[in-house]
Amino acid sequence: MKWLSEPSPSAVAEALRAVAPELSGLPVDIPDPAGQDDPVWQSSSAALGEEFFVKFAWSEPAARRVLHQIRVLEALTREPAVPYLPQVVASGTDPLIMVTRRVRGASLFTVADTINLDHAGLQIARFLAVLHGEEARRRVEPMTGAVPAWYPLVTTSALRERFGRWVTPGQQREVVRWCDWADEILAEPGPQVLVHGDLHGDNQVWCNGELIAVLDFENAGAGEPEYDLRAFPGPGMGPGLELLTAVTRHYERITGRTLSFERIMAWHLHQALGDVLWRSEAGLSLPDHRAPGEWVTDMAARFRSLGTQFADRRLLQEATAWEARWTWLSRAMPAGLQRNRATSPRWPTSCRRCATRSTSGSAPGAWC
Repeated sequence: MKWLSEPSPSAVAEALRAVAPELSGLPVDIPDPAGQDDPVWQSSSAALGEEFFVKFAWSEPAARRVLHQIRVLEALTREPAVPYLPQVVASGTDPLIMVTRRVRGASLFTVADTINLDHAGLQIARFLAVLHGEEARRRVEPMTGAVPAWYPLVTTSALRERFGRWVTPGQQREVVRWCDWADEILAEPGPQVLVHGDLHGDNQVWCNGELIAVLDFENAGAGEPEYDLRAFPGPGMGPGLELLTAVTRHYERITGRTLSFERIMAWHLHQALGDVLWRSEAGLSLPDHRAPGEWVTDMAARFRSLGTQFADRRLLQEATAWEARWTWLSRAMPAGLQRNRATSPRWPTSCRRCATRSTSGSAPGAWC
């Protein structure tokens, strides 16, 4: 594997002459590499003429991630292919470069407020259902190894120690409670599947309410399904939590796999507040140009909104369990006692108040 010497049009053109000579004469529009001093991040995607994009790196750590993406896409495009993949036109390792066909459309962040979110959730669920399937993992791991999904999420320890500088004392106390809760929720690992690893809005291309392509597979690897949904609580994913609930509903119907809202929100805590922390410490504005405290307020609102869903799911699970127990007991009990079944409790209801408690009173997801 040989990476580029620098992020310049001439270096890209030279690499193209070796890998895709018919494209080497096209103009290359390279974004400003400012802020990419860390070798880990020294990779870029550049417009190549009007019809293509070219992906390249100019350091070894970044090159390994580009190579990983090439291998992942090569495995996933074999039939039966995972839907919504970008079309790879050319790729090579000496020099390391990948060319994909340009996809016309807009980021999910741009269109989320204007599209049918139930239909959008169905399309995202279809993509994830195939990606998370055992067949996709069996294809990818022989080419990449059994590597975990890679994304440098901020730890809860860092949030406890450093986030308070950017918010009020009361908000920091709430953040610490959330961190304690997230640590408890994620203490045991979930079942592992092949995950995308970085499924935020800018890595999706949409046109007229339809998902056209999912981009950037360089973080793909083993992880739990909920990890891929950590960006969907927002912000920028449409009104409220409609898209998240639509994705989870369709995903569970397609796969038969139950998703945990608690685990999604625990990963979301790492993602959203971690993004606030590193941007604030780096002197960068937040994506929506609001203050860190406003993000904490939004996070609290999302926890409160999901509280009812946590409760409804728990009650449904308890009702199903009680129904199974009652059916077994009914078969075993004398006929006289069976007549009283209509007046017997079908499920416990004493925990509903605790299940819907807001995060200001206790850790989210805490029940009696």
